[in-house]
Amino acid sequence: MRRFFVWSLSAAGLLAPLSAGAVELPVRKAGLWEMKVQSAGASKPEMTMQQCTDETTDKDMSTSFSPMAKEICSKQDIQKTATGYVSDSVCGVAGMTIKSRAEIIGDFNSAYTVKSTSHSEGGMAGTGRDNATTIEAKWLGACKGDQKAGDIMMPGGMKINIKDMDKLKALIPKAAK
Repeated sequence: MRRFFVWSLSAAGLLAPLSAGAVELPVRKAGLWEMKVQSAGASKPEMTMQQCTDETTDKDMSTSFSPMAKEICSKQDIQKTATGYVSDSVCGVAGMTIKSRAEIIGDFNSAYTVKSTSHSEGGMAGTGRDNATTIEAKWLGACKGDQKAGDIMMPGGMKINIKDMDKLKALIPKAAK
């Protein structure tokens, strides 16, 4: 599930460690993936991003995010189902507790879909909040000439490389002290 967090960059609460012997998500086919992220609610527009990846980068994301995941998530269960995978997690970010459930279907070679729901409590707002997100990912082909494995092209032209962990850690809000 740690890979999923990186893939979507919008599914807060889905970053979590896998326990020994746990089910792991397959590695995506190498190349350029397009991900359309749609959150429930008319005020939340669809967001489309692309990520250049290879087998090593996808595998590295599992081990690179493990220390951070252990700090913020107390539960992560991934189960293989007849149609794909289901993940349940509980994570804490910036004084907020986020309980998430994701259903993942697809072949990870040409396309996959993630439908997630989450409930968060605490944080600055203090009240509970529910969210539903759908991510539709499809393989576009080879990465473009100016891209390297780990590059994520965000809306508006911002590019970040997933291997730059310091920048990603800075995106996770810290709890107020």
